[in-house]
Amino acid sequence: MANTFKKSPGNPRGEAAGLRWLAAGEARGGAHVAEVISVTDRVLEIEYLPSTRPTAEAARAFGGALAVTHAAGASWWGCPPDGWVGGANVGNSRTPLVLDEAQAAASWGEFYARSRILEFADRLRESGSITTAEYGVFAELAERLRAGDFDVPQPSLVRAAGFEVARVHGDMWSGNVLYDGGATGASLIDPMAHGGHAETDLGTLAVFGFPYLDEVYRGYHAASPFAPGWEDRIALHKLGILIMHADLFGGGYIGESLRIAKSYL
Repeated sequence: MANTFKKSPGNPRGEAAGLRWLAAGEARGGAHVAEVISVTDRVLEIEYLPSTRPTAEAARAFGGALAVTHAAGASWWGCPPDGWVGGANVGNSRTPLVLDEAQAAASWGEFYARSRILEFADRLRESGSITTAEYGVFAELAERLRAGDFDVPQPSLVRAAGFEVARVHGDMWSGNVLYDGGATGASLIDPMAHGGHAETDLGTLAVFGFPYLDEVYRGYHAASPFAPGWEDRIALHKLGILIMHADLFGGGYIGESLRIAKSYL
């Protein structure tokens, strides 16, 4: 048997469902996702992925493959992966899912305002980590989101597949995307998979930096063009992960989240 990797995440069966859901796009050329070898209530065993040197070519290949993964689509904003096991939060993150389609937002802006920005701004205010005035910055941004000021179509492959909602990884920072020398350039691990906007995964990749990120964008855009002005929305899509980190870790994440929120007012 090939080498495997065992871990004990907060919700092994839920994470396994996310990996399998994302991997469904591989048959059509989507990004490779670490294979689930076995899972119990306590331990998840996945395929071991070797690490290789990043290259521009691999980054472009990954971008194009990720576009196909997103185009596998999702049923509603914030929906969990097929076969989801667990509560309304993803793993240990306390990041909410929307388990009932009847409770789903009607637009990305409404979903992002409610389940990402205000979800964590409320926690920051309740813990005393931000002032009333600082909370007001997030609340004002949420109003703009709800009004549809930042709603744009999904990249073209998602729309061509007939979906309004993309199938996203949800936690696509650099540690969860591994250059491994495979056919799709890089592979995915550790998802917070849900139905969302494809641009959110692309924005999250920029949070802590990613080798050859511009080439990832180039490969993605060549396969599935973004809506105009996508560069100006990267920071907005970063905010969901940053404000979650602000709730978990405080410190500079709070100031960075406020700075980004203000920039969109």
